[in-house]
Amino acid sequence: MAFLTQDQLIAVGFKSVGKGVLLSEKASIYNPGAISVGDHTRIDDFCILSAGTGGIALGRYVHISCYCSLIGQGRIVMEDFSGISSRVSIYSSTDDFSGASMTNSTVPNKFKNVKSGDVILRKHVVVGCGSVIMPRVELGEGVALGALTFANRNCEAFSIYAGHPARKIGQRKRDMLECEQVFTRECGLVE
Repeated sequence: MAFLTQDQLIAVGFKSVGKGVLLSEKASIYNPGAISVGDHTRIDDFCILSAGTGGIALGRYVHISCYCSLIGQGRIVMEDFSGISSRVSIYSSTDDFSGASMTNSTVPNKFKNVKSGDVILRKHVVVGCGSVIMPRVELGEGVALGALTFANRNCEAFSIYAGHPARKIGQRKRDMLECEQVFTRECGLVE
């Protein structure tokens, strides 16, 4: 996997880009002026980041694995130390599938009923491969979504979810918070 150089990252035209960012040359970035990327964030091959009017904000030490997509008009936020596994799709907009309107991006908006809303992944969220996150969903700090989970509602902090739709199946340990304190101290990170 080849990553862009710092000069190439700047040339993409991001709203902001931190240091130590690893962006695959095979990722597709749309509307980069609405995307901010924090320090030491990594975006792997064949990812699509398509920012709408709400933009996309990626914190520090965020990992977006191969074949992921972050798409929609609403704001998408991935806070520090969050990560999504391969083939995860995050949608901040969705068509109305009821049949009451037309669908798809080729149809003018006046004939559609698109619903948009922010999607927020708080610190230390981890999302398993193949999962889908819908508009107006917040995954609380430390949430873990199992592989192939469909998240269409908010998820409580430090909880584990799985299934279609996502169901709470357990509690997640909070040891990562102590690790974060040691890590940030050792790295000299300022909050």
